[in-house]
Amino acid sequence: MDNNSSGSSGFKGGLGGMFGGGAPEYSNTELAGVPLTGMSPLSPYLNVDPRYLVQDTDEFILPMGASKTRGRFELAFFTIGGCCITGAAFGALNGLRMGLKETRDMTWSKPRNVQILNLISRQGASWANTLGSVALLYSVVGVAIEKARGAEDDINTITAGTLAGMLYKSTSGLRGVARGGLAGLALTGLYALYNNWDHLKGSAPTRY
Repeated sequence: MDNNSSGSSGFKGGLGGMFGGGAPEYSNTELAGVPLTGMSPLSPYLNVDPRYLVQDTDEFILPMGASKTRGRFELAFFTIGGCCITGAAFGALNGLRMGLKETRDMTWSKPRNVQILNLISRQGASWANTLGSVALLYSVVGVAIEKARGAEDDINTITAGTLAGMLYKSTSGLRGVARGGLAGLALTGLYALYNNWDHLKGSAPTRY
């Protein structure tokens, strides 16, 4: 038994010397004190010190001067696309409701199906165009304000929302401009309130 153990140790030592040195030996006490959060326990026979595998820093390397959060220009694409998809989905549901209501006296036939599909497509395209246009105006104005002020805060959000609403309703007269501005002010004000709700309650706000 002892001969086999010594032979096995010699064989391991020979392989260790052949491939660049023997593996470091750690006691069970040392291995028990190594934090392995998010990893499965490492084999003590690996030629790797598990203490070097613990990540206590950021996983991403950012350029110098870059912010850890996405800027308004990066968020513009998500905002515009999300508003278009939301508008298309809402418009399709509204078109389906209108189609079923307008054709309720008709029997289920091809003309009724065509009429319902036409309403769904028209309403979906109309709402997608509306929300997409508003999102485009909001993003462009927001990026311009951010570049002009050199800061990113809730003032930019509320100002961009108010100006976007006014620009979207600029062809409807002064009353339309006022209503559009008030609508944009109300929506962006509610968003700013929601975004800072944790801070208002005294806890740390959640950042994305």
